[in-house]
Amino acid sequence: MTDIRPAREEDLPALREIERAAGRSFAALGMDLVAEDEPPSLEILREYARAGRVWVLAGDDDRPVAYLLADEVDGCAHLEQVSVHPDAAGNGHGRELVRHLVAWAGGRGLPAVTLTTYTDVPWNGPYYRRLGFRPLEPDELTPGLREIRRHEAAHGLDRWPRSVMRLEVDLPARR
Repeated sequence: MTDIRPAREEDLPALREIERAAGRSFAALGMDLVAEDEPPSLEILREYARAGRVWVLAGDDDRPVAYLLADEVDGCAHLEQVSVHPDAAGNGHGRELVRHLVAWAGGRGLPAVTLTTYTDVPWNGPYYRRLGFRPLEPDELTPGLREIRRHEAAHGLDRWPRSVMRLEVDLPARR
């Protein structure tokens, strides 16, 4: 049994470990810069927790095995990070967290979920396409998404092809 819930203070160190463990899979693709990237600090994770924008998927023992960070960018939900511990990979945990974010966005009247990702990494671009995300053309990028991409490029992430993707959210009809 798994449960998605808001992250608690005692979960935050585990989120950093999940990120480190999940990041190691990039090394097998020669993406050492990504594999060795330091996870968000405890203070950054606390900020997300205080804002109600970090969720964990917990196992039977209530310990996190996956997590998702979200932002709001230009009036849309933005998937900042989703990580699944390799020991729990392949069980649909990432998909469940993304579905949770889509529901969260819909409940706030946000029309879409956006993200940036590696185009060719199997558990990135192709995975998000299977979940219904579509790549955005450069002229579709909002100012906030362009700023995110500039920040990523400045940190060397453009050494490998990246894209911005979007998933429309089915919003409830207004009466």
